[in-house]
Amino acid sequence: MTNLQQSSPKRRWYQAIGPGVITACVVIGPGSILASSKVGAQQGYSMLWVVITACFFMMFYMQMGARLGVVAQESPADILTRKAGRWLAVFVGVAVFFISTAFQFGNNLGVQSAFDVFLSTKWSIALVIGFNALSISFLFFFKNFYRALEKLMMCFVGLMLTCFAINLIFAGPELIEIFKGLIPKAGAFKEVEVLGLVGTTFVVAAAYFQAYLAKQKGWSVTELKTVVVDARVGSVIMAVITIMLMATAAAVLAGKDLKDVEQVAKALEPAFGSKGKLLFCVGLFSAAYSSFLVNSMIAGFILSDGLGFGSTAESKGPKILTTVVLLTGMIVALLAKLAGMNTVPAVVSAQAVTVIAGPLIAGVLLWLTNSPDVMGERTNGLLTNIFGVIGFLLLLAIAAYVAAVKIPKALQKKDEVKVSDIDSNFKTRCKRSDSDATFGDPTLAYYLPQMKNPLT
Repeated sequence: MTNLQQSSPKRRWYQAIGPGVITACVVIGPGSILASSKVGAQQGYSMLWVVITACFFMMFYMQMGARLGVVAQESPADILTRKAGRWLAVFVGVAVFFISTAFQFGNNLGVQSAFDVFLSTKWSIALVIGFNALSISFLFFFKNFYRALEKLMMCFVGLMLTCFAINLIFAGPELIEIFKGLIPKAGAFKEVEVLGLVGTTFVVAAAYFQAYLAKQKGWSVTELKTVVVDARVGSVIMAVITIMLMATAAAVLAGKDLKDVEQVAKALEPAFGSKGKLLFCVGLFSAAYSSFLVNSMIAGFILSDGLGFGSTAESKGPKILTTVVLLTGMIVALLAKLAGMNTVPAVVSAQAVTVIAGPLIAGVLLWLTNSPDVMGERTNGLLTNIFGVIGFLLLLAIAAYVAAVKIPKALQKKDEVKVSDIDSNFKTRCKRSDSDATFGDPTLAYYLPQMKNPLT
């Protein structure tokens, strides 16, 4: 990398933003756009500090992942196999696979919803299928895959920054309230939307994938300062875009209950006009499609590496498993859309549940980057370990809260809704059967199969 070392400061800046930009693109997807818009609309500017906190911890984990890729001679899964056994490498790969599949569900819904604002559902679904096919083609047919990916992601980041910045300017947010929102407050993580926001910003799986991107970038151990700059640039991009989205929602969508992404776009139209809606949809599409391939690659590469099928862009294993994630996310999303699901709660809940797997990956990354047999003399410094451990404990606390409180509560609420719906329908049918002898379904016969023990 002598060209990087001898180039001008400006050249170093552009070469520094590589893997970090790619990671920012996968983090800023439809899930984070919907979660941040919903939080901004419901809670105003008060949760901006959550974004800063999540991006701050993400920065340290991105540095750890990239340093692991630069310093270690083996792939992450090979290191895990050597130190603990193949089972752990496979377990991490499977965990990341489920995380990426959940995110891919949201990416497909985001692309479809961006088009659905202007086109019929039939055409928007056809375009989603087409863009998945394009992603698969990009994966298999580009010779210099990493360089093409990096340039494409930089274009998408530019589009997102431009579109969301213009919308924010039109929104005219209250600067004093923005500064107040940077002050931490107690009880922030009691709302599932806030958990979803953390889950779509502090994405440890994407930080772990930095190890693979750093190897493809070709960084050497003499360029570890560049690794730090790259992680900082990526995390700042994440924070800026997410804050712009939350502030825009707080300024013009306050109090609105956002049910789907089309409603988010249409709600902006009275304030900004049709151009504002178009800008939002362009930004949404950029976020969704930029996440399409990279998010799937995260699962494809890490799972392939764990199974021993290869860990480089030239190997067939990562490409095949990446394709599996792409197709799984597309099929699940389109089935949900055709079934008429309310997509915003589905996406936000899916992202919140993925937080549960975060502590596992964070713990593995901390362990490997503190191992002298892996990193030599370049193990984590004191500051990195302090914030790494705090970030790990944060993920662990959120995961425990989601698993012990939020998921059981959601399941209980779902059962209550089903019971109330049956009870309501039962009363309606009984009332109709009293007044209409020709009423179709036999009321009691209809409900008996739905009761576990109708005699009690």
